[in-house]
Amino acid sequence: NALSTTLDVTVHRDGKIHYQAYERGVPVADLEVIGETDKTGTITHFVPDPEIFKETTVYDYDLLSNRVRELAFLTKGVNITIEDKREGQERKNEYHYEGGIKSYVEYLNRSKEVVHEEPIYIEGEKDGITVEVALQYNDSYTSNIYSFTNNINTYEGGTHEAGFKTGLTRVINDYARRKGIFKENDPNLSGDDVREGLTAIISIKHPDPQFEGQTKTKLGNSEARTITDTLFSSALETFLLENPDSARKIVEKGLMAARARMAAKKARELTRRKSALEISNLPGKLADCSSKDPSISELYIVEGDSAGGSAKQGRDRHFQAILPLRGKILNVEKARLDKILSNNEVRSMITA
Repeated sequence: NALSTTLDVTVHRDGKIHYQAYERGVPVADLEVIGETDKTGTITHFVPDPEIFKETTVYDYDLLSNRVRELAFLTKGVNITIEDKREGQERKNEYHYEGGIKSYVEYLNRSKEVVHEEPIYIEGEKDGITVEVALQYNDSYTSNIYSFTNNINTYEGGTHEAGFKTGLTRVINDYARRKGIFKENDPNLSGDDVREGLTAIISIKHPDPQFEGQTKTKLGNSEARTITDTLFSSALETFLLENPDSARKIVEKGLMAARARMAAKKARELTRRKSALEISNLPGKLADCSSKDPSISELYIVEGDSAGGSAKQGRDRHFQAILPLRGKILNVEKARLDKILSNNEVRSMITA
């Protein structure tokens, strides 16, 4: 109202039609009854004030349509229609999702290969705070987590999102240990491991939300973290126990992420320091070349010290290096990356 040059409001309620007009937030006339009706609802017409919205007062249909679709996902069962009646731009979209945020997750994963067929949906209420969570894993290597408070997109996350992440990591690790999926000395999966390939929507309704940050898009209520964690964790534990096939697929997804993380760490270590393996630890003795120019240097890999001796005698020491290896090495085409980088012969070749 205060952001518009003019605003007209028509309300259908209690069998009557009420009307009032405003200019820059000030009523032009008293509220009046202008007719009778058998409908309920509110019709609002307004013109944004160009003195406040200095960049533009022209609406972007696609931007508004995306927001309306988001609201339809967040409010399951409601029908929302957006229509553009501007000359030459006429178009109309209607949105309705009985599945709510569960349908939202399916929409976000529509072009991806999912790990488990049905999204996990959890809903609960405690101390006046309602928590809804929907999640589904896909075959990607990134996570997409969107959180909302009272239908406001909390782009910067906040306590509700932190509670969800904490609960997710703890429950999956606890389940994997109880079911013997982890070996005794295996470390727990990290938060990044269990979130790889995850699409999730967290939507809470809070009677008194407190937002932080300059843009006010981060929830700050401490109780929201505890309540989200408690409600979500309890329901997720039940789901995993009742759906062992989906549970195992989710845990395996996290295990694969952990192996890739450890393999990447080892690869970085080997890349950063060529001396990661000392010569004394090599299966044979590396006869290095004197040149430091990789464009002309050559590395000959031979089997055993005896072959290495002959090769060393016939080489050009300036650009030809000889590395003897012991016997048949690991088949890297079939082995996991973490196993490959743990193999001594393979590490010798990388270091050399």
